Amino acid sequence: MQHSFIQAIADELRHPLPGQEAQFRMAHVVRQQAVTPPPGARQAGVMALFYPHQSDWHLVFIERQPHHGHDRHAGQISFPGGKFEDSDASLEETALRETEEEVGVPVDTIEVLGKLTELYIPVSNFQVHPYVGFTDSRPAFVPDVEEVRTILEVPFSHLSNPATQRKTNLQLAANITLKGVPYFDVEGKILWGATAMMVSELLAVAERTGLVSS
Repeated sequence: MQHSFIQAIADELRHPLPGQEAQFRMAHVVRQQAVTPPPGARQAGVMALFYPHQSDWHLVFIERQPHHGHDRHAGQISFPGGKFEDSDASLEETALRETEEEVGVPVDTIEVLGKLTELYIPVSNFQVHPYVGFTDSRPAFVPDVEEVRTILEVPFSHLSNPATQRKTNLQLAANITLKGVPYFDVEGKILWGATAMMVSELLAVAERTGLVSS
């Protein structure tokens, strides 16, 4: 598979990013405003990992275990990633380490292309740093069953299809329902919230290459 798309993404990531404007396209109305993280916000790194499969570039997502400890995002779909540890030299290293731990992709097989705009998640008090990487071939995924319920392999062309981008009502608790929540339909599952906002910015980056349209 030609790497012209990957090179174009890498080039665009060196330019000023689309930022919050692009993120807000897939944000619920209550999230469509800038939120400054507090000084004590926890730091996390996640990885948007491209790889070739069936003549298309794919991204890997995880469906988190629905009852995992104190995970405020249990059961949701997200990029591989997790919180910064003191042993990590950087947040990029966090994203790489967590990708290997959660889905079994060796760190030394991933080339980091760049970084998207940080995103603060008030409900969990995480400042998330999204990185973009790729591997030359489809990884032999090995999920961490303690944290990962399912690995989702999603063609990037699927995410860029406007028919994939929808809205729904989400019941978060017995007395909490969010109406009109934007989401990506991924194998019949709902990809929403912070991850959808990051995907939205990545799509905006890809659109600027002229190789992707939506």
